[in-house]
Amino acid sequence: MRSTSKRRRTPRWAFWTVVFGSLLLVAGGGGAIGLNATIAAATSSVGQEGLLGSAKPAEEKKNASLDGAKNLLLVGIDQRPDQLNGEPLRSDSIILLHINKDHSSGYLISLPRDSYVTIPAYDNGKQKWGGGKAKINAAFAFGTRGLTGNDALQHGFELLTMTVKELTGITPDAGAIIDFQGFRDVVNVLGKVCMYVDTTTTSIHLGKTKDGKTAKPYVINSDGTLRSKISGVTPNTYTKGNHCFNPSQALDFVRQRDLLEDHSLDYGRQRHQQQFFKAIINQALKDGLDSPTKLPKLLNAFGKSMTVDNGGIDLADWALSMRSLKPDKLLTIKTNAGKLNSESVPGVGSVELLSQDSMDLLKSIKKDQIDTFLLSHPAFIANT
Repeated sequence: MRSTSKRRRTPRWAFWTVVFGSLLLVAGGGGAIGLNATIAAATSSVGQEGLLGSAKPAEEKKNASLDGAKNLLLVGIDQRPDQLNGEPLRSDSIILLHINKDHSSGYLISLPRDSYVTIPAYDNGKQKWGGGKAKINAAFAFGTRGLTGNDALQHGFELLTMTVKELTGITPDAGAIIDFQGFRDVVNVLGKVCMYVDTTTTSIHLGKTKDGKTAKPYVINSDGTLRSKISGVTPNTYTKGNHCFNPSQALDFVRQRDLLEDHSLDYGRQRHQQQFFKAIINQALKDGLDSPTKLPKLLNAFGKSMTVDNGGIDLADWALSMRSLKPDKLLTIKTNAGKLNSESVPGVGSVELLSQDSMDLLKSIKKDQIDTFLLSHPAFIANT
């Protein structure tokens, strides 16, 4: 088994939080000394672990460079690492961040968690997985079985990385695990996060009783799917339009997939998580930049919400190299053009099949030709 010494890699969501310090200072016109200090503050609280493991060839680790196009794997979970107790933990969101060769533009590509893929055989030292077809978010779970804490995170991420490589041919240059619970602390520091809700969303996790007490409005199955409504509890509803969310509302909103008015399920949740992340960055740039008391707390909260594998390159170097990558240069992409392509598989349930166009999208990422693909497939671009 790998050492659990603190070391990690950076994918999209995590990557942006790492780069966050330099973005703030560059936006404010800070000098070199101030920039270095801000980057140091931004990266000091980031947990670092060896996440990619054997999925990345040893020669590539040894010759790690920031030159050329970069691909980062971002994995969202809804459970803090200290809550990992040996039970399987499925990834809540899986995002590839592709940065073009001159580091001026970025593309967020969400892989549906129900995507039906081949998960390679794997032994985490506690339980073996023999390999086979399953939903892609099961890869993280198969890697975590029987493990706790950082060991679970490392092995879950490694098997997921191997699965993504099997599917796309892409070996991530860096990666990160984003803890959505940790973003509650980020929003706490900001006070709010404002964004446009593009479809009315009903919560299956939070609601109110008749006397105003917070309660769960639905019974949820062990796999996270909806079972039945609980009598006497009115669920939270986030109507279409502009909203400013408090921490609990923000976290609740980005978790929803079952009761979206446009019936987009996982595609809707992907879209909302992408929108939420961009809203967080914009809110932080707006409200944290000029606050000498808020900025340190903000950077600390960002850092604690993620665990990063830096791909053998210092996080400060990542930040300096990517500082021209602003939020408005971040394009969000929908696999399957955001349309459901479901099939029922015996013993697995309803799965999502990636279309040939989606596979061509993934090939274009590997070749750093995603712009060419999008010119002929504009429906794959998400409006955020």
